[in-house]
Amino acid sequence: MGDLKNILLAEDSPDDVFMIRSAFKKSGFKDPIYVVPNGEEVLQYLKGEGLYADRQQYPVPHLLLLDLNMPRMNGFDVLSWIRARQEWMCLPVIVLTTSFYGPEIKRAYNLGANSFITKPPDFSQLVASLKEVGEHWLRRAILPEPGPFIPSPTLALAAISQPSKQRRPKPARTRGSTDKSLGKSGRVSDL
Repeated sequence: MGDLKNILLAEDSPDDVFMIRSAFKKSGFKDPIYVVPNGEEVLQYLKGEGLYADRQQYPVPHLLLLDLNMPRMNGFDVLSWIRARQEWMCLPVIVLTTSFYGPEIKRAYNLGANSFITKPPDFSQLVASLKEVGEHWLRRAILPEPGPFIPSPTLALAAISQPSKQRRPKPARTRGSTDKSLGKSGRVSDL
């Protein structure tokens, strides 16, 4: 099936986690699925903080399956946080929830969801839905690579977490300032 991609599943129901993992497996996908149980841990995972600091063990995701109704921080808040950060602008976010309420669907798309899927009640329908998601977002979709206009999530997070070692900028010379290499007035002609 090609290169494996990392899936981050934000889901607080162990039963739903089991069903989603099983549905992907039944669809033929062997891509690793990393699970976080609430919205706050989604942010920690994406930032590479705390328990999720080891990127070997918790790699940058290629796809986020996001439940809306989670404890501590709901899916709307998570989606809003993600779309406010350049390094995550290309992360496909698929809302996978029990809701089919029109205003919630509209709000999710307005906040930048790539897709909204209501969890089907039947396992075979869930398999079919996740097969479509996987085929499109994990295999066919061509997403922008980090580059000059899109920061890499890994590099952006490393820059944020390391203390700044940059030198302070030199103060700008103003008229009348004294500088040894220039004359008293700051003009070369005073030398």
